[in-house]
Amino acid sequence: MTKPAGQLAFDELGTPLRATTFVVFDLETTGVSDEDTITEIGAVKIRGGEVVGEFATLVDPGRGIPPEVVSLTGITDAMVHAAPRLDAVLPAFLEFAAGAVLVAHNAGFDTNFVRKACLRLGYRWAKPTVVCTVQLARRVLTREEAPSCRLSLLAELLGARTRPTHRALADARATVDVFHALLERVGSVGVQSLEELLDFIPEVTPEQRRKRTMAADLPTEPGVYLFRGPSEEVLYVGTATDLRRRVRQYFTASETRRRLREMVALATRVDHVVCAHPLEAQVRELRLLSTHKPAYNRRSKNPKQSWWVTLTDEAFPRLSLVRVPREDALGPFRSRGLAEDAMTALQDATGIRPCTLRIPAQRASARPCALAELGRCGAPCAGRQSVDDYAAAPVAFLGLVAGRRLDPLRRLADRLTELAAAQRFEQAGFDRDRMRVLVRALDRGQRLAALASVPELIAARPDGAGGWEFAVVRHGRLASAGVARRGVPPMPVVDLLAASAETVLPGPGPLRGAPAEEVGVVLRWLDRPGTRMVRCSQPWAEPAFAAASWRDWLARADAALSSRVEVHR
Repeated sequence: MTKPAGQLAFDELGTPLRATTFVVFDLETTGVSDEDTITEIGAVKIRGGEVVGEFATLVDPGRGIPPEVVSLTGITDAMVHAAPRLDAVLPAFLEFAAGAVLVAHNAGFDTNFVRKACLRLGYRWAKPTVVCTVQLARRVLTREEAPSCRLSLLAELLGARTRPTHRALADARATVDVFHALLERVGSVGVQSLEELLDFIPEVTPEQRRKRTMAADLPTEPGVYLFRGPSEEVLYVGTATDLRRRVRQYFTASETRRRLREMVALATRVDHVVCAHPLEAQVRELRLLSTHKPAYNRRSKNPKQSWWVTLTDEAFPRLSLVRVPREDALGPFRSRGLAEDAMTALQDATGIRPCTLRIPAQRASARPCALAELGRCGAPCAGRQSVDDYAAAPVAFLGLVAGRRLDPLRRLADRLTELAAAQRFEQAGFDRDRMRVLVRALDRGQRLAALASVPELIAARPDGAGGWEFAVVRHGRLASAGVARRGVPPMPVVDLLAASAETVLPGPGPLRGAPAEEVGVVLRWLDRPGTRMVRCSQPWAEPAFAAASWRDWLARADAALSSRVEVHR
């Protein structure tokens, strides 16, 4: 017997609502601004339509409760005087709600208060699944039935046993009754699982629902998916740890982006490539984006369009921005503006001339420009520097990029100190921001280049189920990927992957011809805790004087910039 089009198979139903634990909660607060805090928490834990627990407590807000709030809730300063503070109450509430789906009336307000409290007090906000009964009511009830979605009106309309009173536990109990009544309504239209409920709440077009069958035959494995249009063109490429579940989301209300809804309307089928593990999926996605340049993807379609800073080939070399790097280039930069910032910092750090004039090796007789008068150029154009005198500048650039020296960075830092001492804070800020770009580019470029220089590297990560994920990396590119499931001897799998891996011949430039984004994806996978080196054809190491030693300075500079941005906001 075949199932009707659009109907889910049993294994696609997800978590049944009757088996889902919900924590319905409500807060009372001193107000609605970011400076306000919680005065009461009430929560009811339900499962299968039954109450399995309750949580209720007043909270000392550490400040006076405004009179208008007292008149609304009835909670006075005297009532919270002996109550516990939020730092004592919050962990108990988080434990009560752990692993459950949170439900609240106007959930954005309540969850935002809890999230900010976690951030302020140092507790982890687990980003739980949240259901808002206001949104659910708007989907279930017509405007004629419920002109307003205030909790008191919905409680009366839906026959709630508890009357909301602006006290946390009473309001949470009333919300439970409203929630159960709304679930009865959505059950009649086929919503039986948590996933279906979450898909049902936002608006979804009939066209999206009809195309849901495109995901029906996809496997539940990691991989890459490709949406194709009416002329077989690739519209969109993405990755997933579970292909079927991820692609199904495009045909539900969880996909709210207008651009991708338009893409789904055009799509005629979904192709897929199963991958051994998420790293292989990420790399395949990058390569497919570069090949097909899908109209609805916004990133990674031109991996070779980065900017690099390199030396010109002349008697008195200058710095130049190029698309195709040489061995000694600095980069990659995602924009020309960032590359120009780094180039300006490099000129100040090394003494490389900032002008674009081509200067002959002999009889230089041009008139020095204003930059020479400001001390930013040695004026080789006017014969004030010989080729030998000037050679120290490009040597400093090459040594800095290669990780053989750090004195140019110290020179920039000393200049920042001098500017601050002279109270030239605006100029110091500009110079610091350019130096930030330079240090970050040096650090990233040196790490990527170090990986790309290794002919072959084989690494393994635990798969979380007693097995291993393997990656064979050659000159920074993923050459082969595979897994050894629990109980499978790993080394024969490693040998087979190495023997069948793609041949990678090193190309030009610091990254040996590999796309920077791919090397970056591989590097992040290798950097994750738990990754182990199986074998390496040569030592994988960063240079002795790499810019990594300036990461503490970079963190302080980033913090200073963030503070300045907040002030200007």
